[in-house]
Amino acid sequence: MNRDFELNQNKLVQAWQSQLPQTLDSSDQAQVFADEANPQALRIHIDTAGRSKYSFDFQCSYVDTREVKVDLVDVEREGRTVDERTDVIQNMAQDYTRQIHECAQALHDLTHHS
Repeated sequence: MNRDFELNQNKLVQAWQSQLPQTLDSSDQAQVFADEANPQALRIHIDTAGRSKYSFDFQCSYVDTREVKVDLVDVEREGRTVDERTDVIQNMAQDYTRQIHECAQALHDLTHHS
């Protein structure tokens, strides 16, 4: 694991904010924030489309310039925390995790050269 790389968190947030919506379903809404506690990480908030009204919070940490670790932090529905262990939530979280990894791949040039 290489911890000796530097990421410009602000540039990263801007890049993710523009790239992630292209990776997600067009009706989902995503917001990307700097993780205040970890300069190598981002916080990603996704509001799902449709009647379900779920919102997912992920932490996306850069392990190195090529690899991200994605952790589900919280799932809410209409402002209330829901059980993250249900099949529906797990499947949605897996899909979003995969899409977050795809976004990281798309931004590989930015992280590799920063």
